[in-house]
Amino acid sequence: MALIKEKRTIGRIEIVDLPELGLYNMYAKIDTGAETSVLHCENFEIFEKDGHRYIRCYITGHPEDINPEVLHLTFPIHRERVVKSSFGQAETRYIFLTKIKLFDTLFDIKLSVRDRSSMSYPMLLGRNFISGKFLVDVAKKHLAKNSL
Repeated sequence: MALIKEKRTIGRIEIVDLPELGLYNMYAKIDTGAETSVLHCENFEIFEKDGHRYIRCYITGHPEDINPEVLHLTFPIHRERVVKSSFGQAETRYIFLTKIKLFDTLFDIKLSVRDRSSMSYPMLLGRNFISGKFLVDVAKKHLAKNSL
């Protein structure tokens, strides 16, 4: 008989850490309609070094800070994919690999970046990350709260 691993339940909004990026207590919207997970970044550039492609992201700290810090993050590009937005517009997304912390547990996550400044939450967790790990209770929030 196979062991059945019970899935943990997350709410529609969670507070997560991205320790490899130095980002903590970030609000993430859970979106079962989105395939990929996305992190807000105002600006990014793609460059090549020693035959490998990289993405360099510029992420500004919390907007309520007097002098918000700008993080410069560089990651190797894991893959590229063309994604259609909810408005039907196609764009190339660059995917990189990092770690995310929920329920005091680190998970691997594939992230793309885009400007989410007009959105309510700086991060979106999509099906590729949620599937097989979590159930979503849309009536709840902050079930995986780390340390706040």
